[in-house]
Amino acid sequence: MLPERESPLQQLSGPAGIRLYLKRDDRLHPQVSGNKWRKLKYNLIAARQQQHHTLLTFGGAYSNHLFATAAAGKLAGFNTIGIVRGDEHRERDTPTLAFARSCGMNLYFVSRADYRLKDTSEFTSRLETRFGRFYRLPEGGSNVLAVQGVAEVMPEIEHQLGRIPDYVCCPVGTGGTLAGLVAGASEPTQVLGFSALKGGSFLIDDVNRLLPADLPVKPFQLLTDYHFGGYAKTTPELFRFMHEFERQTGVLIEQVYTGKMLFGLFDLARQGYFPIGATVVALHTGGLQGRLPG
Repeated sequence: MLPERESPLQQLSGPAGIRLYLKRDDRLHPQVSGNKWRKLKYNLIAARQQQHHTLLTFGGAYSNHLFATAAAGKLAGFNTIGIVRGDEHRERDTPTLAFARSCGMNLYFVSRADYRLKDTSEFTSRLETRFGRFYRLPEGGSNVLAVQGVAEVMPEIEHQLGRIPDYVCCPVGTGGTLAGLVAGASEPTQVLGFSALKGGSFLIDDVNRLLPADLPVKPFQLLTDYHFGGYAKTTPELFRFMHEFERQTGVLIEQVYTGKMLFGLFDLARQGYFPIGATVVALHTGGLQGRLPG
């Protein structure tokens, strides 16, 4: 299983008027980093308890989740299978897929049309016929056990700060990390998610579905104006911000998730969104294997 680890909390020289910290989950593990470490933790425990030997999951050719699952499976002694969206990389691996193979992951390419059917019972039956018994992890790794793992970051932050933060922010892809922060947050903390997807308002429903049914209602906000054109899309403006952030802090970030969140956070601070003196913690969700120099 994944050993217990606590990531550093680093204070930054952020926008004037707020106390800004970065929760360095990118430091949890060189391959199973960031939110992936936390999402996989209890899923691997459940897989072992249910006597599974194989993990099966889904993702694109550049998926941080496939990368991390392959590494975690090797580390914890599981066989791994990756169902890859689209067959254009069947003959030539991306660096992500090459790494997954190096960890022993069996890659199975399906058409984009078939991939859209991945959650149907018919598709699942086809996978069971082909691969036998497996523990299924959803695309992005977001499920109830993932939420449980991510929720543990909140008491870590409070302990490291010595107080409850006013705001905690994270990037949002499938909603599991945001749901985990909401589940683990103490009542005064406001949780903000920054969607990496264009038209990401639907993620509000996804987050609510992932939250425990008995959890007292905790408000959160999903910000959808900082997607820079959509998932995995960028602009020169985003890269300029990232380069300046990295120059000032020495912290590497990537353009798909954490870079967009930090751009949005700094922009909101300049607009006066946060009260003067507010303590704001941003979660670095790792994923540096997909970082582009810009």
